Amino acid sequence: MAKLENWRKEPGARVEGSRDLDRSKVQAPCIVRAPEGGYRLFYTGVGPGKPFADCQGYILSAVSSDGLDFEVEPGIRVAPRRDLPQMSLRVLAPSIVALPDGRWRMYFEARGSADRPTAICSAVSRDQLAWDTEDGVRLTAPGGVGAPRFLQLGEGAGRLYCFASEYGKGGLAGGQRLGNPVVSAATTDGVNFVLEPGYRLRDRQDALDGAGITAAEVMPPDAPGGPWTMLYSAWQDLPSGTVAPLHPSLDAAAVASGRSADFAAASIAADMSGYRSRILVAHSDNGLDWVRDGVVIEGDGYGGDDIDAVHAEDMSLIDLGDGRYRMYYAACDAYGVWRIASAISA
Repeated sequence: MAKLENWRKEPGARVEGSRDLDRSKVQAPCIVRAPEGGYRLFYTGVGPGKPFADCQGYILSAVSSDGLDFEVEPGIRVAPRRDLPQMSLRVLAPSIVALPDGRWRMYFEARGSADRPTAICSAVSRDQLAWDTEDGVRLTAPGGVGAPRFLQLGEGAGRLYCFASEYGKGGLAGGQRLGNPVVSAATTDGVNFVLEPGYRLRDRQDALDGAGITAAEVMPPDAPGGPWTMLYSAWQDLPSGTVAPLHPSLDAAAVASGRSADFAAASIAADMSGYRSRILVAHSDNGLDWVRDGVVIEGDGYGGDDIDAVHAEDMSLIDLGDGRYRMYYAACDAYGVWRIASAISA
């Protein structure tokens, strides 16, 4: 396998807000082969067509024959459920795996009120269009976990890479968030996960990840003993002296104050308050212990014209079968517009 260090950005957007379901914000892509042929791109969206006033986002899809030109599909693939506290406001960041019986399982981050830890939940489908939420929670932690990326390591077995939010004294109820490191959990059946000890990748190690890691996609070696590759997205902290508005997903009073109903505008205001995000690469000999290797995707800053000028994060890879990979990622320009962009490995 290539080390996936060199990427060529492809012009334009693969998906951008174009309808009432996704006009306000699109993020967190996941690319898979469609059973009918071609590609299906799942992504998180929010817009004026949301299913209820306080909804903060849901999972949508688009299809393509060539992986570049996508047509959005009608309806919502997975929506928040107000009857389930752990996913009452938002679902995002899908990761999909094929099951031995011909179905697919989707892992996704689920969010309720900000005083409840985020969790990873799951749903199953026979056609990638109609999804049934599975009972229970696949993984959670005291500070919350999110942005799951599932790596299949055998029939039924695998490893889930995700971020884990850590808080200081007072926890979610009032403590300071100390970081968003990458952790992992192992499974033998795809349903029951055991958190593996330690950290896969610590955040807040330099200026590029001062505000935390938001996702980590791992590619195993082609042959035993070969290198493992992780692409991960990290946020640079605010410039000194800058104060950002509280992100509505972290605001316990968001529903009562109306900030949840205006989630897209409130979240974009926080995104654009001085933060920047990039996609970086790390390598490992065993999939557990990782060494950072630098930036692979970044924009040219708040004054730039690229669609990923300010933010590039939450990537998903697909093997093109010719020795190359295509990366889909969430991109935000200098005007606060989020799209799904892509790049090809060199």
